[in-house]
Amino acid sequence: MKIAGIQKLTLLDFPGRLAATIFTPGCNLRCPFCHNASLVDPEELKTTLEETGLLDPEEILAFLKERFGRLTGLAVTGGEPLMQPGIMEFLSKVKELGYAVKLDTNGTNPERLGALLKAGIVDYVAMDFKNWRGKYAQITDIPEATAAILYENTLHSVRVIREFAPDYEFRTTVVKQFHTVEDIAKIAQEIAGVPKYFLQSFKDSGDILGRQEFSACSKETMLEMQKAAQQYVPNTQLRGID
Repeated sequence: MKIAGIQKLTLLDFPGRLAATIFTPGCNLRCPFCHNASLVDPEELKTTLEETGLLDPEEILAFLKERFGRLTGLAVTGGEPLMQPGIMEFLSKVKELGYAVKLDTNGTNPERLGALLKAGIVDYVAMDFKNWRGKYAQITDIPEATAAILYENTLHSVRVIREFAPDYEFRTTVVKQFHTVEDIAKIAQEIAGVPKYFLQSFKDSGDILGRQEFSACSKETMLEMQKAAQQYVPNTQLRGID
């Protein structure tokens, strides 16, 4: 299990819990608006690891053991955490300490996701649904043949989450250059009937993967998107709207 960073306290990453967040390196997608370029881009990741190195999973477990009670949750994000072959073993140990676990994922590895959920290791899943099939290759910056496979994987993950996840959300980071009202409606159709869907307004973290400029949609457009999505997911909410 490779861990590239830790945030020792968050009030935001795990709904309803005081939690820590760990960050795993590497991702199989290359979304140019990704806000964690230093964990995704191979060259930037190499530099990051040369400067800071990986964290020892045993030290993370020791920290969690010492903080239990003050913290009750661990959020796991990336990068794409399900790329880590040791994730089940590590999170099993986290569960043994009494923690609830939240997993952020892009949904491209439904088999590993299903294994974690069926084992009762993950309590909350947040899946990023990037875009509908027609724009999936463009938004993830991967070849079309690969995009066809990974998009089907994301649909499989939707089914796995709906069947096995104790609690979950789907979300889309909305970027003006990639998303229209019609796009959001098509995404919502794919996840119709789920309990909650969040449209997150793009914000530049200062660690963006792509070299071009990206921007958020206007509040008015975000409200139109929300209305369009609510035809299929009534509990569609907006995040990060000023």
